Amino acid sequence: MMHAQESNGAGDDRIPANVLTGFLGSGKTSLLKRLLTSATFLNCAVLINELGEIGLDHQLLDVVDQETVVLSNGCICCGMRSDLAAALLDLNEKRDRGLVPHFDRVVIETTGLADPVAVLNTVFNDAKLRHHFRVATVITTVDAVFGFQQLKEHPESFKQAAVADRIVITKADLAEGTSVGALHAVLSEINPSCRIVTSYNDATESEILVGHDANAKSALNEVQHWFFDRPSAIRGGRADTPLFSGRAKPLGPLHAPTIATASLTYDQPLDWTAFGVWLSMLVHGHGEKILRMKGLLNVKGADTPVIVHGVHHLVHPPVHLSAWPSEDRRSRLVLIGDLPPVDQLQKSLELFNRG
Repeated sequence: MMHAQESNGAGDDRIPANVLTGFLGSGKTSLLKRLLTSATFLNCAVLINELGEIGLDHQLLDVVDQETVVLSNGCICCGMRSDLAAALLDLNEKRDRGLVPHFDRVVIETTGLADPVAVLNTVFNDAKLRHHFRVATVITTVDAVFGFQQLKEHPESFKQAAVADRIVITKADLAEGTSVGALHAVLSEINPSCRIVTSYNDATESEILVGHDANAKSALNEVQHWFFDRPSAIRGGRADTPLFSGRAKPLGPLHAPTIATASLTYDQPLDWTAFGVWLSMLVHGHGEKILRMKGLLNVKGADTPVIVHGVHHLVHPPVHLSAWPSEDRRSRLVLIGDLPPVDQLQKSLELFNRG
């Protein structure tokens, strides 16, 4: 499952692919239109299901073919009807041949009912795509007015929030302040390590949405937020908060009461091989029920930590950080999904690493 030679991640010059997802009517298109005006998204290519959906005809600079247009700001937009892999490879070929401007980022906008894991699997599991592209952040839009109802009633919305690296609460200007705060709290329960941005229809959120992801060049900043910058982070080496309480925390009335967040910690350095076997068995047995997994590991023989993260059966290649984010050297793993009892998970982790 995991190989030491993959864990460095240094010199990864592949094109980052961001996934933009969110339930029907949650504001993906409006967010995308704003982001394309930001300097952060210059030299960006966008794959969408229908070009007409983003309403950018007035900005078109050049029509390359019936599926590809170049906008006046240099961004490239391509229609994607079905085959994501073919669309990405075609776009990369046009880039190499000089048929479209150079781009250094791709944003893939999904439909409102899409499972973003399918997109991640496509990029991660296709050998040709993996050579040119790497999975970056998953950005999920949640409607400030209808978001709570959608999370409660629609499994697609719940899953889109659970697998996100960034959540943007949209249409906050149309909702009451108290309801936005309540939605923010619920989203923090669903996905405790996710960055949540409240949008007031401007482009100021662009840098936080794509500025860092879990690759070797910027993973330290990302992991700092996963485990140390949030109000629920460990302080003074004491695990006294819900995120690290050692209990799976059910998510109440939302969608399915079996969905929970669980945190595991391990005080001593982990044996890399034993941990790999343990995680492989966990993913093999429960992968379909694990919506999100993020870990910061103290590995025997390594001076700096290793991070692992994934969704379902998809576990990204591990990455070595350049330094520890804090003085706390414990390994920690956060899981979201329909999980076995947390004490059972903790005990099995400890058993595999004894000796």
